[in-house]
Amino acid sequence: MTDLTSLWRAVAASPLMWLTVTLLAFLGARWVCDRARSPVANPVLLSILAVATLLLVTRTAYETYFDATRFIHFLLGTATVALAVPLHQRMEKLRSMLGPLVIALVAGSLTAILSAVALGTALGASGPTLRSLAPKSVTTPIAMGISEKLGGLPPLTAVLVILTGILGAIIGEPLLDLLKVRDPSARGFAIGVASHGIGTARAFESSEEAGAFSGLGMGLNGILTAILIPILAALLGWI
Repeated sequence: MTDLTSLWRAVAASPLMWLTVTLLAFLGARWVCDRARSPVANPVLLSILAVATLLLVTRTAYETYFDATRFIHFLLGTATVALAVPLHQRMEKLRSMLGPLVIALVAGSLTAILSAVALGTALGASGPTLRSLAPKSVTTPIAMGISEKLGGLPPLTAVLVILTGILGAIIGEPLLDLLKVRDPSARGFAIGVASHGIGTARAFESSEEAGAFSGLGMGLNGILTAILIPILAALLGWI
């Protein structure tokens, strides 16, 4: 038993091991998602559950896992920049929709911020918790930065951002179907504003156009939210 424990510790200490586990978990989750054909079987959600379970069972610290998978974290920046390519190919349509997109962006950003804070206030959340809730619909690096600057709890914000993204990826398209929103650019933009990167990944599975406008919504919402939250926080007394 001691030999097995020592062997596991040696294997777990290898960065390649956890990198491989992460990739296999996602590939397995995609396999399940493709066959289940249900928005509930979200590959990001299933991957998180699989990797988190393995970390708990093996009593591996998150810091160890994160250090081993920094390469994937680094590639997130590259992937985000790459979202501009399909959008650039649709510049004419983007120009024609500029007015409605600006209105949708402001409405979506304000709704995401104020609804989260209102719900938190109604449930008796503390000031730091409210400041952690406010940027939940923004991509993780921006959301954590906003939370930290306002005196929130960045780890809590990160969890809320991931949960928001997964929820948006699961219910976003069925809700848009229910509302009879058919245009892929409108669908994608709405999903990007509401559920950032995870929603954008889901939008790309529907169509390249939906994914391109979802990436646009994600980026613009990050910028606008970073501007709006400090102003609203000062006006409404969150600070």
